[in-house]
Amino acid sequence: MILHVVLFRPRTDVTEAERRGFAAALTEARATTPDVLHFWVGRRVVEGPAYLMSGFPDFPYAAVVAVRDRAALDAYLAHPAHDALSHYFNSTAEAALIYDYEVGEPDALDFHR
Repeated sequence: MILHVVLFRPRTDVTEAERRGFAAALTEARATTPDVLHFWVGRRVVEGPAYLMSGFPDFPYAAVVAVRDRAALDAYLAHPAHDALSHYFNSTAEAALIYDYEVGEPDALDFHR
């Protein structure tokens, strides 16, 4: 399985119309992309353990998309619903980190690969 992980910080001047458009694009991408197994979005929990290390940028929002394999990730990224999502993401994000992770059982972890 591959997790497409997006950490992001929206611009401080995002309008309500942009926010609604972004939310609609997220919903559309989740609903219409057949290769997506799971799609989560959320806001960082700030109470509790202090995971933030000083000097590192803050990304208060995350989106995680789970797909079966590389072919499914490529299909998701090429899907028209992802194009619309990319438009809203790029126009509202101040900063972001995007990574893809191949995940599996803990005993399959290999730091040397």
